[in-house]
Amino acid sequence: MTTHGPFDSSTSLPSKELLDDLYTRFVVNGPEEKKQSLNRLMFLVESAHWYYEDNVVENDQTLKSLSFGEFTRLLFNNSDVLRPQVANMDKIFRDFGYYKSRIPVAGAIILDEICERCLLVKGWKQSSNWSFTRGKKNTNEEDDVCAYMRGKKRVRLYVVVGVRDDTAFATLTKKEISQISWFRLDGLESGFAGLKLFEVAPFLASLKSWISNHLSPLTLSIDKPLKPPLCVWTAIRKTITTTTERRYNAKPWKQSLKVNKSAILPALGICS
Repeated sequence: MTTHGPFDSSTSLPSKELLDDLYTRFVVNGPEEKKQSLNRLMFLVESAHWYYEDNVVENDQTLKSLSFGEFTRLLFNNSDVLRPQVANMDKIFRDFGYYKSRIPVAGAIILDEICERCLLVKGWKQSSNWSFTRGKKNTNEEDDVCAYMRGKKRVRLYVVVGVRDDTAFATLTKKEISQISWFRLDGLESGFAGLKLFEVAPFLASLKSWISNHLSPLTLSIDKPLKPPLCVWTAIRKTITTTTERRYNAKPWKQSLKVNKSAILPALGICS
């Protein structure tokens, strides 16, 4: 097996046994509805990658941290069933990225007690943008459970008001969100220096109108000092970054490595 990027000689790639275990637990034993197409099957591979990064690597510093692309290529190369698809990996990644971009998104615009500031989250990478709290919908999930139209992608956000700015926030994931902060709405409209936003601007005009219509005129007329941006949660970028974990529909770590190929072959259009 080979890497696809810089390699740190002090770390090693996951063993065949580890890859077999991750493949069995997350792909072979994954929900049947996610094996109906290669695009949906890639979500199972993504879950395996998250688990590898969030738990396995953090508990074994001799293992190399892998990008999703690196991990996927290793997992496919390690599987007799998936290996024939390795030659098509570039197309698989493109199709999966396009597929994910069309999944409806829902979330919340969380406002403080006087609707002066809103809560934004920043992605894990240093170059990530800030956005409202949001996520892609699962199959058959209602909008208000998953928490505008742009092309054919729907983004629906619910307004939540009256949240205290000293409320304790934290993520249920690792290595996905790096910061959670309150930002002044007037600052978002004028643009904070160096603050990169993602799908925030399209909602600001409607949000301002909604606040004007729902907040009492007395509250709006109060002459109050503007509060500065306030960071309320920051991930610690060290081994075992937080005490929270992703929630998986995965079985315990020790499992049989017996692979039921018949469960996955139809999804790839391969005859057994």
